[in-house]
Formats: sequence, C-alpha cells, structure tokens
Amino acid sequence: MTAEDALRQFLAWMVAEKGASLHTIDAYRGDLARFLAFLTRHHGGEPSLDTLRTTALADLRAWLAHEQTEALAPRIGGRPTTRDKAARTRARRVSALRSFYRFLARHLGVENPAPSLLTTPRTKRPLPRPLPVEAAMEVGEEVAAHESDAMAQERDRALFLLLYGCGLRISEALSLDVGDLDIALGSGALRIRGKGGKERLAPLVPRVEEALRRWRGLHPSPAKDEPLFVGVRGGRLNAAVAQRAMRTWRKGEGLPDHATPHALRHSFATHMMEGGADLRVIQELLGHASLSTTQRYTLADEARLLDVWQKAHPRATKGAGDKS
Repeated sequence: MTAEDALRQFLAWMVAEKGASLHTIDAYRGDLARFLAFLTRHHGGEPSLDTLRTTALADLRAWLAHEQTEALAPRIGGRPTTRDKAARTRARRVSALRSFYRFLARHLGVENPAPSLLTTPRTKRPLPRPLPVEAAMEVGEEVAAHESDAMAQERDRALFLLLYGCGLRISEALSLDVGDLDIALGSGALRIRGKGGKERLAPLVPRVEEALRRWRGLHPSPAKDEPLFVGVRGGRLNAAVAQRAMRTWRKGEGLPDHATPHALRHSFATHMMEGGADLRVIQELLGHASLSTTQRYTLADEARLLDVWQKAHPRATKGAGDKS
C-alpha cells in the first residue's frame, strides 16, 4: 500500500467515523498532500507505508520549516502572510499529522512516535467581530434587495434572518431540508446538526419564523426531502452564492471585510451576551463543545467596553489634566 492509499483511507475514516466537516477534510487533505509531496522529493520516489514508519522527527521539522518559509516569502501583488497566520497554519498541520499517524497506528499497524513529539506553536486566537445591532437586524432585508428575482429575494431574506436570529453556521442553514422547517413550525425550534454530528435546538423568534413561512410558500419544489434553500437550478444553495450576495451588499454599504455570513453568528452571540444571556445558554445555542470557545465573546465584549472607555472617558488618555 502506498502513502497516498493510506491518506485516502484516513480521509474516508474522518468523514464516516469522526463526522469531520468538509472544511476540516479539505484542510487536512491539502496539508497531508503537501507532506507526502515533500516525502516524494526527499526520498526521490512515491512514499510507502514503510516511508511513513521511518520518517524521523528531523524530517517532520524540516517539512514544517519549509512550509513556514514558503508562507512568509514575499509575493508579487499578493497580500503577505503574517507570522500569526503562519503559526495557525503550522498548528493545523501538526494536528493533521498527529491525527493521520494515530490512524496509521490503530488501523494499519504503522507505529511512529515522531509526530507526537512535535511542538504546537502558540497562536493568538482572533476575537469575534460582530456587526452593530442595527446592521445585523437589517442584513436580511438589505441583501434581499439586491436580488432582481422575487423568489430569490424571499430566499435571501429568510436565510440571512435565520443566520442572525438563530446563530447558525452557513453550512448548518444550507443543510436544512423543507421537512426540517415543517417540524420546526410545529414545535417552535429547528433541530440543527452541527460539527461532529452534534444536535441542538435553535428556537425560532417570530420575525425569523415569519420570513421562513413566506419562503416556504414560494419554494419552487416544497417536498419534505428537498433542500430548504435552493439555487437557480433547483439544487441545494451553494455557500459561495450566499457569501457573494453578502459581499455585494457590504461593498455597497462600505462595510469592512469581516461582514460575512459567519459574522452574523458572532453578532447573535455577542448581542445575546450584551442582553444579559448566560454563557452556558449561549454555548448550547451555538453548539460549542467547549465553554472556552464561547468565552471568546466575553473577551470581545471586554475589548469593546475598553475601547469605548478609552474614547469617551476624560481620564483615559495619558496626561489628561484635572478639568474640575
């Protein structure tokens, strides 16, 4: 068996047994393909299971160092990669290597302790950047206004209101079927399948429910097993189409690049926290496995409060005199 065969088995296992997201699979596939290409160049031929078994810690470090050098190299006309971004990429590659080698040991009998000896670089976890309340509440209406087709307008209005009103990931919203909505309209809450197949309930607020009911009435093929949000050809709406629609809106409004569909999820959590919601409740609504992930919104809120204080308080700047 070649290393390429082992990689294909590993990725299939990640989907079937671990329930990994498509984003994770794509990232791991890219990282490990680059690793195998490095081994091919290093050994002058296609790597085998024995190659993977005998790869030394020095080889792994050499590959990671090579990738970091490539990432930080200046590119003509391209945006330079920051050291923190390069460190996050390296951390993901270390994680991919460790997961791959754990699979090799458990399922293919390939033992190699070297990946477990790699150090994971420290990275700064970026704080969530929500939209202002007014902008988040009107995204659905304003993005929909850019569509020329009435059906597409109702679809976009319902989709973007749902992302903000329920704090969904774009992938979670687009994976819903018409039957999921029908059940939710009876119970008052959508059943969402999140990362790793974990399920949670997302209560429907009246404005979101109203928009979804209108879209349900205009749906071109409203059978229960049809996708809830459909594209122009009738298939499941592609996330890139939704992202492009919001990009068109934000450019017209002069909003920053972080005004994306995922920012609506950040906005949902941040505005809930500002309204006094319990952190554990927000964790459940977002479907976070760890409370530490949800606590980022506490840090973001503290950073926002500090920024407001520094701009508004007369004693915030150094050397501010006594005005009394």
